[in-house]
Amino acid sequence: MANIAVQSEGKSGGIVISDDWPGYSLDLFSYPAHYSGDLDCVIVPHGVIMDRTERLARNIMDDLGDHDIVVLCVLKGGYQFCADLVDRIKALSRNSNRTIPMRVHFIRLKSYLNDQSTEDLHILGAEDLSFLKGKNVLVVEAIVGTGKTMKTLLKHVEAFRPKMIKVAGLLVKRVPHNTACLPDYVGFEIPNRFVVGYALDYNEYFRDLNHICVISENGKTKYKI
Repeated sequence: MANIAVQSEGKSGGIVISDDWPGYSLDLFSYPAHYSGDLDCVIVPHGVIMDRTERLARNIMDDLGDHDIVVLCVLKGGYQFCADLVDRIKALSRNSNRTIPMRVHFIRLKSYLNDQSTEDLHILGAEDLSFLKGKNVLVVEAIVGTGKTMKTLLKHVEAFRPKMIKVAGLLVKRVPHNTACLPDYVGFEIPNRFVVGYALDYNEYFRDLNHICVISENGKTKYKI
Protein backbone atom coordinates (compact mmCIF):
# COMPACT_ATOMS: atom_id res chain seq x y z
CA MET A 1 0.00 0.00 0.00
CA ALA A 2 1.30 3.45 -0.84
CA ASN A 3 1.56 6.05 1.85
CA ILE A 4 -1.20 8.69 1.73
CA ALA A 5 -1.14 11.01 4.74
CA VAL A 6 -3.45 13.79 5.88
CA GLN A 7 -1.40 16.89 6.50
CA SER A 8 -3.20 19.10 9.00
CA GLU A 9 -0.29 21.54 9.25
CA GLY A 10 2.56 22.34 6.92
CA LYS A 11 3.04 23.54 3.41
CA SER A 12 -0.44 23.22 1.99
CA GLY A 13 -2.81 22.00 4.69
CA GLY A 14 -4.43 19.65 2.20
CA ILE A 15 -4.48 15.87 1.89
CA VAL A 16 -0.98 14.92 0.80
CA ILE A 17 -0.64 12.31 -1.96
CA SER A 18 2.95 11.10 -1.86
CA ASP A 19 5.26 10.97 -4.87
CA ASP A 20 5.42 7.16 -4.80
CA TRP A 21 1.63 6.74 -4.83
CA PRO A 22 0.93 4.63 -7.95
CA GLY A 23 -2.72 5.66 -8.07
CA TYR A 24 -5.75 3.42 -8.42
CA SER A 25 -6.10 0.98 -11.27
CA LEU A 26 -8.47 2.20 -13.96
CA ASP A 27 -10.15 -1.22 -13.84
CA LEU A 28 -11.66 -0.26 -10.46
CA PHE A 29 -13.68 2.63 -11.89
CA SER A 30 -16.03 3.57 -14.68
CA TYR A 31 -14.76 6.09 -17.20
CA PRO A 32 -15.55 6.98 -20.83
CA ALA A 33 -14.45 4.24 -23.23
CA HIS A 34 -13.14 6.82 -25.69
CA TYR A 35 -10.28 7.49 -23.25
CA SER A 36 -9.15 3.87 -23.21
CA GLY A 37 -5.35 3.84 -23.35
CA ASP A 38 -5.12 7.58 -22.70
CA LEU A 39 -4.82 7.40 -18.91
CA ASP A 40 -2.27 5.89 -16.52
CA CYS A 41 -4.32 5.76 -13.32
CA VAL A 42 -6.93 7.41 -11.13
CA ILE A 43 -5.20 9.65 -8.63
CA VAL A 44 -8.28 11.09 -6.87
CA PRO A 45 -11.66 9.34 -7.28
CA HIS A 46 -14.76 11.46 -7.73
CA GLY A 47 -16.27 10.45 -4.39
CA VAL A 48 -13.15 11.52 -2.51
CA ILE A 49 -13.24 14.87 -4.32
CA MET A 50 -16.82 15.36 -3.15
CA ASP A 51 -16.04 14.52 0.47
CA ARG A 52 -13.04 16.83 0.55
CA THR A 53 -15.00 19.64 -1.11
CA GLU A 54 -17.66 19.36 1.59
CA ARG A 55 -14.98 19.77 4.26
CA LEU A 56 -13.51 22.80 2.50
CA ALA A 57 -16.98 24.33 2.35
CA ARG A 58 -17.29 23.88 6.11
CA ASN A 59 -13.89 25.49 6.68
CA ILE A 60 -14.87 28.44 4.50
CA MET A 61 -18.17 28.72 6.36
CA ASP A 62 -16.34 28.77 9.70
CA ASP A 63 -14.01 31.53 8.52
CA LEU A 64 -16.31 33.65 6.38
CA GLY A 65 -19.81 32.98 7.70
CA ASP A 66 -21.90 36.18 7.87
CA HIS A 67 -19.62 37.91 5.33
CA ASP A 68 -20.95 38.81 1.89
CA ILE A 69 -18.53 37.35 -0.63
CA VAL A 70 -17.92 37.48 -4.36
CA VAL A 71 -16.80 34.11 -5.69
CA LEU A 72 -14.35 34.54 -8.55
CA CYS A 73 -14.41 31.27 -10.49
CA VAL A 74 -11.36 30.64 -12.67
CA LEU A 75 -12.40 28.99 -15.94
CA LYS A 76 -12.29 26.63 -17.56
CA GLY A 77 -10.73 24.07 -15.28
CA GLY A 78 -12.24 25.46 -12.10
CA TYR A 79 -15.89 25.43 -13.10
CA GLN A 80 -16.76 21.98 -11.71
CA PHE A 81 -14.94 22.48 -8.42
CA CYS A 82 -16.50 25.93 -8.05
CA ALA A 83 -20.01 24.66 -8.76
CA ASP A 84 -19.69 21.83 -6.24
CA LEU A 85 -18.06 24.05 -3.62
CA VAL A 86 -20.74 26.74 -3.94
CA ASP A 87 -23.49 24.08 -3.72
CA ARG A 88 -22.05 22.78 -0.46
CA ILE A 89 -21.65 26.27 1.00
CA LYS A 90 -25.28 26.96 0.11
CA ALA A 91 -26.37 23.71 1.79
CA LEU A 92 -24.51 24.69 4.96
CA SER A 93 -26.07 28.16 4.84
CA ARG A 94 -29.55 26.67 4.66
CA ASN A 95 -28.97 24.60 7.77
CA SER A 96 -27.06 27.04 9.96
CA ASN A 97 -27.55 30.26 11.87
CA ARG A 98 -24.59 31.61 9.91
CA THR A 99 -25.01 32.34 6.24
CA ILE A 100 -22.80 33.50 3.37
CA PRO A 101 -24.57 35.69 0.80
CA MET A 102 -22.72 34.98 -2.45
CA ARG A 103 -22.35 36.36 -5.92
CA VAL A 104 -20.40 34.45 -8.56
CA HIS A 105 -18.29 36.00 -11.32
CA PHE A 106 -16.33 34.11 -13.96
CA ILE A 107 -12.92 34.82 -15.40
CA ARG A 108 -10.79 32.71 -17.71
CA LEU A 109 -7.05 32.09 -17.54
CA LYS A 110 -5.05 30.42 -20.27
CA SER A 111 -1.35 29.68 -19.94
CA TYR A 112 -0.88 26.06 -21.11
CA LEU A 113 0.14 24.70 -24.50
CA ASN A 114 -0.14 20.91 -24.47
CA ASP A 115 1.33 19.93 -21.06
CA GLN A 116 3.62 22.95 -20.63
CA SER A 117 2.86 26.21 -18.87
CA THR A 118 3.87 29.22 -20.92
CA GLU A 119 4.84 32.77 -19.95
CA ASP A 120 1.97 34.08 -22.05
CA LEU A 121 -0.92 34.44 -19.59
CA HIS A 122 -4.31 35.59 -20.86
CA ILE A 123 -6.94 36.82 -18.39
CA LEU A 124 -10.39 37.08 -19.95
CA GLY A 125 -13.42 38.58 -18.22
CA ALA A 126 -11.26 40.45 -15.70
CA GLU A 127 -10.79 43.70 -17.58
CA ASP A 128 -13.09 45.61 -15.22
CA LEU A 129 -13.47 44.19 -11.74
CA SER A 130 -14.29 47.54 -10.15
CA PHE A 131 -17.32 45.95 -8.45
CA LEU A 132 -14.85 44.11 -6.19
CA LYS A 133 -13.88 47.33 -4.40
CA GLY A 134 -14.49 46.89 -0.67
CA LYS A 135 -15.79 43.33 -1.18
CA ASN A 136 -14.69 40.00 0.31
CA VAL A 137 -13.43 37.86 -2.57
CA LEU A 138 -13.05 34.08 -2.75
CA VAL A 139 -10.99 33.02 -5.76
CA VAL A 140 -11.75 29.40 -6.74
CA GLU A 141 -9.13 27.62 -8.84
CA ALA A 142 -8.81 23.95 -9.77
CA ILE A 143 -5.03 23.59 -9.66
CA VAL A 144 -2.00 25.61 -8.56
CA GLY A 145 1.45 24.65 -9.84
CA THR A 146 4.37 27.06 -9.66
CA GLY A 147 2.03 29.73 -8.32
CA LYS A 148 3.06 32.22 -11.02
CA THR A 149 -0.39 32.29 -12.60
CA MET A 150 -2.12 32.72 -9.24
CA LYS A 151 0.34 35.43 -8.20
CA THR A 152 -0.38 37.34 -11.43
CA LEU A 153 -4.12 36.96 -10.96
CA LEU A 154 -4.07 38.10 -7.33
CA LYS A 155 -2.01 41.14 -8.25
CA HIS A 156 -4.61 42.00 -10.89
CA VAL A 157 -7.50 41.53 -8.43
CA GLU A 158 -5.76 43.54 -5.69
CA ALA A 159 -5.61 46.53 -8.05
CA PHE A 160 -9.40 46.84 -7.67
CA ARG A 161 -9.01 47.23 -3.86
CA PRO A 162 -11.18 44.44 -2.43
CA LYS A 163 -11.56 44.28 1.34
CA MET A 164 -10.20 40.73 1.57
CA ILE A 165 -9.04 37.98 -0.78
CA LYS A 166 -9.09 34.26 0.01
CA VAL A 167 -8.19 31.46 -2.39
CA ALA A 168 -9.62 27.94 -2.56
CA GLY A 169 -7.64 25.48 -4.67
CA LEU A 170 -8.66 21.88 -5.23
CA LEU A 171 -5.13 20.77 -6.12
CA VAL A 172 -1.67 22.07 -5.30
CA LYS A 173 1.09 20.44 -7.34
CA ARG A 174 4.53 19.91 -5.82
CA VAL A 175 6.76 21.46 -8.46
CA PRO A 176 10.28 22.93 -8.51
CA HIS A 177 10.50 26.70 -8.07
CA ASN A 178 7.11 27.00 -6.40
CA THR A 179 6.61 30.67 -5.56
CA ALA A 180 4.85 29.71 -2.32
CA CYS A 181 1.65 31.40 -3.47
CA LEU A 182 -0.49 28.75 -1.80
CA PRO A 183 -4.30 28.82 -1.50
CA ASP A 184 -5.91 29.42 1.89
CA TYR A 185 -8.05 26.31 1.39
CA VAL A 186 -6.45 23.28 -0.27
CA GLY A 187 -8.09 20.03 -1.26
CA PHE A 188 -5.12 17.84 -2.20
CA GLU A 189 -1.37 18.26 -2.53
CA ILE A 190 -0.29 16.07 -5.44
CA PRO A 191 2.93 14.95 -7.16
CA ASN A 192 4.26 16.84 -10.17
CA ARG A 193 2.33 14.83 -12.75
CA PHE A 194 -0.01 16.12 -15.45
CA VAL A 195 -3.57 15.39 -14.32
CA VAL A 196 -6.88 15.60 -16.14
CA GLY A 197 -10.55 15.10 -15.37
CA TYR A 198 -13.13 16.82 -13.18
CA ALA A 199 -13.03 19.71 -15.71
CA LEU A 200 -9.22 19.72 -15.95
CA ASP A 201 -8.21 19.32 -19.57
CA TYR A 202 -5.43 18.55 -21.99
CA ASN A 203 -6.09 20.68 -25.08
CA GLU A 204 -9.82 20.69 -24.21
CA TYR A 205 -10.09 16.89 -23.85
CA PHE A 206 -10.89 14.97 -20.62
CA ARG A 207 -13.22 17.58 -19.11
CA ASP A 208 -15.96 14.93 -19.30
CA LEU A 209 -14.03 12.63 -16.95
CA ASN A 210 -15.39 12.48 -13.37
CA HIS A 211 -12.22 11.32 -11.62
CA ILE A 212 -8.89 13.12 -11.49
CA CYS A 213 -6.47 10.95 -13.47
CA VAL A 214 -2.89 10.97 -14.71
CA ILE A 215 -2.74 11.26 -18.48
CA SER A 216 -0.61 8.66 -20.28
CA GLU A 217 2.11 9.39 -22.81
CA ASN A 218 -0.21 7.88 -25.42
CA GLY A 219 -2.90 10.38 -24.42
CA LYS A 220 -0.49 13.30 -24.69
CA THR A 221 0.58 12.22 -28.16
CA LYS A 222 -2.97 11.51 -29.31
CA TYR A 223 -4.33 14.94 -28.36
CA LYS A 224 -1.24 17.07 -28.91
CA ILE A 225 -1.63 20.19 -31.03
